[in-house]
Amino acid sequence: MAYRNDREVARYQSWESISRPEAAKFIAQQGRHRPGVPGKWFQFAAELKAGGELAGDCALLVIRTTPRIGEIGYTFARAYQHSGLATEAARAVIDFAFDVLELNRVIATTDCRNAPSVALMERLGMKRAGHFLHNAWFKGEWCDEYQYAAIRDEWSRDRLS
Repeated sequence: MAYRNDREVARYQSWESISRPEAAKFIAQQGRHRPGVPGKWFQFAAELKAGGELAGDCALLVIRTTPRIGEIGYTFARAYQHSGLATEAARAVIDFAFDVLELNRVIATTDCRNAPSVALMERLGMKRAGHFLHNAWFKGEWCDEYQYAAIRDEWSRDRLS
């Protein structure tokens, strides 16, 4: 709840904040879901190995209309940004998408101004697949978006090299 109420963390997210009852409901709902259900986002909690403190989350959506394609997203508390945790978590979720769910493609979309997100996608080895001008009306303004993609065959080959 704390990091989701941080305005800086929420800047490029679809939400602004979350109340305690909303957070409790969200966590309870996630506990009843399983990852990989087409059309349903699943949030993987990212915790510190030492102590188990929640650092953020990484989300996966299997696209309902094309169930061999997934989309990822991520949110991390400011204290844990720029530490490699988001890269580690996103890589693990993409591995899961390809190895367990057997998806063919995983995409991620970000506001072009979100330089840390762009850098993360590039660190992961995702390739820029699109640059969409005025693609979304977002928090009171049009924004341009980049879409990045990872392809299963390339991802597997890169991990082996």
